[in-house]
Amino acid sequence: MTTVPEGPAPVADVRDRKREQRGWYFYDWANSAFYTSVITVFGALYTGSVAAQDARADIARNGPTPCVDAQGAENTLQNCDITLFGLAFPAGSLWGYLLSAATVIQVLILPITGAIADRSQYKKRILGAFAFVGATASALLFFLADGRWELGVVLYVIANVGYGASIVVYYSFLPDIATPDERDRVSARGWAFGYLGGGLALALQLAFYLSRDAFGVSESLAVRICFLSAGLWWGLFTLIPLRRLHEHQPPHGRERGASIVRAGFSELWQTLRAARAFPLTLAFLGAYLVFTDGISTVVAVSAQYGKDELKFANEVLITTILVIQFVAYLGGMLHGFVAQRIGAKKTILGSLLVWIVVICAAYFIQPGKELQFYAVAGGIGLVLGGTNALSRSLYSQMIPAGKEAQYYSLYEIGERGTSWLGPLLFAGVGHATGSFRYAIVALAVFFVAGFVLVALVPVRRAIAAAGNREPAVL
Repeated sequence: MTTVPEGPAPVADVRDRKREQRGWYFYDWANSAFYTSVITVFGALYTGSVAAQDARADIARNGPTPCVDAQGAENTLQNCDITLFGLAFPAGSLWGYLLSAATVIQVLILPITGAIADRSQYKKRILGAFAFVGATASALLFFLADGRWELGVVLYVIANVGYGASIVVYYSFLPDIATPDERDRVSARGWAFGYLGGGLALALQLAFYLSRDAFGVSESLAVRICFLSAGLWWGLFTLIPLRRLHEHQPPHGRERGASIVRAGFSELWQTLRAARAFPLTLAFLGAYLVFTDGISTVVAVSAQYGKDELKFANEVLITTILVIQFVAYLGGMLHGFVAQRIGAKKTILGSLLVWIVVICAAYFIQPGKELQFYAVAGGIGLVLGGTNALSRSLYSQMIPAGKEAQYYSLYEIGERGTSWLGPLLFAGVGHATGSFRYAIVALAVFFVAGFVLVALVPVRRAIAAAGNREPAVL
C-alpha cells in the first residue's frame, strides 16, 4: 500500500506565489466564457431551435406535422417532437435532458480525474488537456446547423466533461499556491474574476450578435460564431495559467493504466467511510447539494424560459443574463458584508428566502413584459454568487484539519452527482404540462428544502466536532 505524503507547502517567496495566484485566476476567467455563453445563453436559446428545424424538415418530407396545435396554428417547441435513441420527446425539452445527461456522465468521470491528478506530478498538463478538449468541442459547435442537433449533443457532452474535469484539477491547485491565511482571499478573487471574464466575453458577443446585420450574417451564423469565440476564449486564456503555474506535487503512487482508476475509487471510498465520523458536516453538505442544484438549474434554463414561455427576443434574454453577471459580483460582495455582521448561516438562510421569492415571482411574469423580467433577473443576480460563496466558506469551517482536499473532492463530486435533478425536473414538468411556467415554479422545492435543512444543522457543534475554532460571528 502506497503512503500518501502531505501536500506541499506553497512557494515561500511572496512575489512568486502571487504570480502563480494571478495566473490561477485566469483559468476562472477563461472557462467562464463557456459557462456563460454556451451553457447559460446561446446553447439554451439555439439547440432546441435546431432540433425543431430538423423535425419540421422531416415532417415536410414524411407527413403531417406535430408542430402545430389542434387548430392548425404553429405551436411552441414543446409540441415539436424529435427522436433520440428511439425515444420521442419535444424539442423544447432537449436542453434540460441534455444538461442532465452531461452531468451524469461527469459523475462517472470526475472520480477518475481526481485519482489521476492526486497521484501524478503533472497536474498542469492534466488541466491543460481537459481544458483544450473542452474548448475545442465548444468551438466545433460552430457546425451546429442545418438540423445537425445530434452533433451538438455529442459536442456539448464532450465540452461539458472537459469543463467539469478541468475545474476539479483547477481547484486542487489552491493549496499549492496559497497559504491557509491566503486561501479565502485567493479563492474569492478567482470567483470574482470569473464573473468579470464571463461577463466581458458575453458583452463582446452580445455587441456582435446585435449588430449582425451590419456584418451581413444571419442570426444562426451569429450564434454559431459566438460558440466559436467561446471556445477560442477558453483555449487562449488557458495558456496564461499553464505558463504561470508550477508543478508542486510529487507523485502519490506508481499506479498506471487501469490500476490508477481503481486507486481513485478506493480513495473516494476511504474518504466516504472516514466522513461518517462527522455527520453534521455531511448534513450541511447534503443541504448545500439540494439548494445548489436549484441555483444551477435556474441559471441554466432561465434563457429557455424567457424565450419559449415568455416570448422574449434573444436580444432581451442575452442582455438580461449579461446584467446578471455583473449584479452577481456586487451581490457576492454584499453577502460577504452581511455575513461579517450576522454570520454566514443566517445570511445563507436569508439568501434562500430571496431565491424562493424570485422563483415565485418568475411564475407571474407576463409574456413580453420586459421590466418584470429585468426585476426578477436583478433578484437572481443579487443572490446568485453569494449563496454558493458563503456555503463554501462555511463548509470549510466544518472540515477536519489536514483533510481539506479530500472533503472538497467529495464536495465537487457530490455537487455534480445531484445537479441533474433540477434540469430533469424542469424538463419533465415542462414535458408533462406543456408549459415551462409550471416547470420554473417547481424549482422552488429545492430552495424550500435547502432552507429547512440548513436551519436544522447545528453549525457550532459541527465546527467543534471537526476540531476547529469557532468564528466570532456565525
